[in-house]
Amino acid sequence: MSTRRRRVLLGGVAVVGAVLAGLLLARDRTVGASPKLGRPAPAEIVRRMDLTVLADGTGLPPGSGSVAAGRATFDAKCASCHGAAGRGGIADRLTGGVGSLGSAKPVRTVASYWPYAPPLFDYIRRAMPLTAPQSLRDEEVYGVVAYLLSVDGIVKADARLDAASLLRVRMPNRDGFVSLEDKGFDGTLVRAAPGN
Repeated sequence: MSTRRRRVLLGGVAVVGAVLAGLLLARDRTVGASPKLGRPAPAEIVRRMDLTVLADGTGLPPGSGSVAAGRATFDAKCASCHGAAGRGGIADRLTGGVGSLGSAKPVRTVASYWPYAPPLFDYIRRAMPLTAPQSLRDEEVYGVVAYLLSVDGIVKADARLDAASLLRVRMPNRDGFVSLEDKGFDGTLVRAAPGN
């Protein structure tokens, strides 16, 4: 074997050896060790993050809010994105559109689309306003919900909502959703022809 071939072969063996040694050294390091990022969440933070409100009202907090107070909160903290009375701005329209879902131009809003009112509380409390999520007090959230529902006549203009009364709200699209489990859905989707 020539000297040149021998050097190439030895160089290749050295490279393979170095790679294998590196792999063995890496294997000997503790796998799964914490990189020491973050810290345990304090109980208060966990409590604040446990916000889920279900359609059946589970998770609604104590407190209440009126349409009048909700309008003031909405005007101060929501209208800049959602427009006056929630009729639309740089963010989604929140009011109007009732009865439009079956039309050629459906308007998906709180009143036209949402089947239950309690999840509206959940969404607003958890995610709004966009620039300061979770900054509204529960009373402010109840008020904003009352105001939005009053714009579409779902609750009276002088309404005050709390957990019990919010659960009794009947949304216009409550029967617009079908439980696929109850209907024996087999996974086949059939689209209606345009105009039907």
